[in-house]
Amino acid sequence: MAASTTLGIDPLFHEPVELLSTDARVALSYKRARLLMHEYALTAKDVLKCSDKFWTLQSDPRLPLDIACYTILAAHVGLAIGTLAKFADHRPDVTALVNSMLKLDTVGLFLLSERGHGLDALNIETTAELTAEGFILNTPREEASKWMPATTPSFGIPKVAVVMARLIVAGEDRGCRFFIVPICDKVQMYRGVRSTRLPRRSGTSPLDFSITTFDNVLLPITALLGDSLKAPKNRLQAWWGEVWRIPIGTGAVAGPLVQAMKHAAYIGCSYSLHRHVVGKTPSPVPLMSFWTQRWAMVQAVAVARVLDVWYPTVVKQSVDMSLDSSLRHAYSVITKASIARLLQTCMREVIERCGAQGTFEHNFMARMETDAHGIIIAEGDVLSLCIRLYNELLLGRYSIPAPVHNDTLLWKHAEGLMRSAREYLATCSDHRSEKANAFVLPLAEAGVSAIGHALAYSAAIDAGIPKPLLDVFECAVVRLDAVWYSESAGLSSFEQRMREDRASADVMPRLDEYLRDLQIARHVRAPIVSDAAWKAYVKILPTHSGNADSTRDSGGSFRPQTLPARL
Repeated sequence: MAASTTLGIDPLFHEPVELLSTDARVALSYKRARLLMHEYALTAKDVLKCSDKFWTLQSDPRLPLDIACYTILAAHVGLAIGTLAKFADHRPDVTALVNSMLKLDTVGLFLLSERGHGLDALNIETTAELTAEGFILNTPREEASKWMPATTPSFGIPKVAVVMARLIVAGEDRGCRFFIVPICDKVQMYRGVRSTRLPRRSGTSPLDFSITTFDNVLLPITALLGDSLKAPKNRLQAWWGEVWRIPIGTGAVAGPLVQAMKHAAYIGCSYSLHRHVVGKTPSPVPLMSFWTQRWAMVQAVAVARVLDVWYPTVVKQSVDMSLDSSLRHAYSVITKASIARLLQTCMREVIERCGAQGTFEHNFMARMETDAHGIIIAEGDVLSLCIRLYNELLLGRYSIPAPVHNDTLLWKHAEGLMRSAREYLATCSDHRSEKANAFVLPLAEAGVSAIGHALAYSAAIDAGIPKPLLDVFECAVVRLDAVWYSESAGLSSFEQRMREDRASADVMPRLDEYLRDLQIARHVRAPIVSDAAWKAYVKILPTHSGNADSTRDSGGSFRPQTLPARL
């Protein structure tokens, strides 16, 4: 695709954002989002059908540099345009709006959750009441405030939202529907819409996140997305029909996490190879010569490579219309859960092994680790998604097909966890009992992630990932549940350590090759990757010097103490 030939060239992604003010950074994120929209030139069909171009955007290697930019795009493209595109063929007004959004002349927002209704968004309280003039949109109380899309008018871009509200007809609640709601023009909010900007989230890429409320906002009849004013027969099923883009987004948000893992692996390895320390040896040695350093780095490389080849295949399954919708959603949940938690494990270790340098924002990793917390919650909280999915698997409502390579240690682990969970469930009165709450729910995330690990490993075998990296990936997964592998797979803690040592040692002779295979070097902006990059970076930092006389203090004369006579 054309966009891939220009990746990383535009100076917008070279800016040292840590030296900018918060608002300057937010403004830059909107500019970057517009740049990407122009580069990828998505069509409504690309978004609606989740084309290859749509998925390539989710894996753009620049996105981890600015998760605020990705946050704008995730809501704008995946949710807002995705929801609207279904109506564009037969509604010229929607077509015109979508065309404006595809150029990012208008920013699209997705207002679903409320301050008092996150995981239980089915119970939102915002109302849209049908009147002779149209719909009247209202926020009935503070708890019904929309949380937390970026709705301010502060950055000179018109914004429009698809807002979920309860459709009220003749005093009757007829279920949740989406409405097109103009939020602001380039300068100010539209009448009746109020945006209260939230403080910046700690340590993250900043965005103008807000609390949004509506006070008697008059909407035309055409604001309603859909034709029916009737109450649905099955409200839960109808609700899922409305938010059908959320399951797609669940898998999509894992894309930048995979790219972030590649960044971290390259940064950590580069630093560990060029950074030397003086010990008891005659000459300085690289940090990478220490096993504890080496393991964290090769683990990151292996995990990044395996996830990078698995992600494009598994997200295609999440939108494969030949599969049942439950199974499609399952693949999205498995993707997000397994990738997000592996990133957290690897990123934390790489950050720590880079010492104090790893904690600074200009070296990318600490900020990305914090940004990942937001992604883990966005478009479906990982733990909640896993609980729902694992319960359905345990109850036999559907099953995840075994990977092509189903004789691996990792698939045996996934099957073993499932058997144990079913044994626990068999002792419970039902899956919603207090006993199930205490003994089954805590197993859900590990069980779902284990399925993802095995699927990823199988995909990596098929993709021809080198055996040393496969072995390190396997060891990294074993580490996550060392007790099970000791008790159920016959791998003692000693043997686990020996496998790690052999696997990591086998990576080292070809490490430079494996780092090149990440294809991420030109997108990395962390100055600790080399001494030259660091010295160049220091030159742009604010530096203080002066001519103050150190023999005088601010209070006047300073008299040095007389040194005692030498004995």
